[in-house]
Amino acid sequence: MKINLQRAITSLTNALDFVGTDEFQHGKRVALMSAAIAHEMNWSQSHRVRMLYAGMLHDCGVSRAKEHRAITETLEWEGAQKHCLRGADYLAACPPLANFSSIVLWHHTRWTALLQEDLSEDVRLEANLIFLADRTDVLLAPYFVGAALKNEILWEYPEVIKRIADMGGTLFAPLLVDAFRRAASRESFWLAMDPTYIEDQIDDQLHSSRPVELDTVGALAIAGLFAHTVDAKSSYTLEHSTRVAGIARHLAEASGIRGEHLDMVEIAGLLHDIGKLRVPEEIIDKPGPLTREERAFVMRHSYDSGHILRKVFPGQPIAEWAALHHENLLGTGYPFHCQATDIPLEARLIAVADIFQALSQERPYREHMAKNDVMSRIDSLSNQGRIDPEMVKLLHSQLDRCFELAVG
Repeated sequence: MKINLQRAITSLTNALDFVGTDEFQHGKRVALMSAAIAHEMNWSQSHRVRMLYAGMLHDCGVSRAKEHRAITETLEWEGAQKHCLRGADYLAACPPLANFSSIVLWHHTRWTALLQEDLSEDVRLEANLIFLADRTDVLLAPYFVGAALKNEILWEYPEVIKRIADMGGTLFAPLLVDAFRRAASRESFWLAMDPTYIEDQIDDQLHSSRPVELDTVGALAIAGLFAHTVDAKSSYTLEHSTRVAGIARHLAEASGIRGEHLDMVEIAGLLHDIGKLRVPEEIIDKPGPLTREERAFVMRHSYDSGHILRKVFPGQPIAEWAALHHENLLGTGYPFHCQATDIPLEARLIAVADIFQALSQERPYREHMAKNDVMSRIDSLSNQGRIDPEMVKLLHSQLDRCFELAVG
């Protein structure tokens, strides 16, 4: 299996955009600004593309809307370093993207503080460039209304430039501020941030660079990175995706699946809930029944997962397996209401692994369940005809190992 790294980063950044429902496309704007400023710095084409990636990935440690709002509504926030540490850890554990870890770690650190750290000049400037672009986007936020950029920015951007320039030498490197001033003095710098154009702007930048292909090992690493981001959405879902993936892979292997097919099942398990980044944590953590509006948020997440993953894994069934994990054999699942004959074995397997792990894990509305109680609930769903009885039979045969994978 081969996947395109550029497409993977772009598509998965769309999932990160879900976190800040009021600050949509923040990562892409930071990416474009960073690349434009890097151009003014006369950095090489490959270096500019590196900053484009860094901008799209810089908030990979942010899963919660409350945290995202704090980061994108104030120029400095004392809790900002927490998501920098998380994001750096996630990236460091992902070999294809590990070289972005230092940038993310330091991207909310003042220039004066960076000068006191034992860092290379490249890391200082790269991290501070992301910080500058990130804070510029905070100042740009009032000029968005819905999915449009207000025309007022064309005569008011000098004030934004002045605000950033006033922080040169303290928050930001003077060299970067000078480059920013040159880039931002053109109306095109701001018009490129219009939501109507930003996807095309990103694509144009990426097409100027040589495609990078990842093998299955690399794809698993990328999937693991974003699974961590999804699971950090709530204390109740920590490790849910990674544990579902482990159970699904184990059951798949026990069923006779081998080789790359196993890796694909694991990737689908890791990313089956990536659409849940759109769901506010207040809903995920709610101890009582959900309202109609809250249920609507939850019910769309598997569709969102499939939409994102189709672009990351074109021509592969991974997106379908992930998108169908809330379907059932009665045709009353969501969001497609698939009939039993339309649900592939791998999706049935992931659905059983998902239910099994969720029941084994504490939730805000109930305690975690004992192994026998979990299986009693699973058997009941099977007897109702909702989940595949063959998958349930397989789960029974592997129960001790699967429960260990579910709870650690």
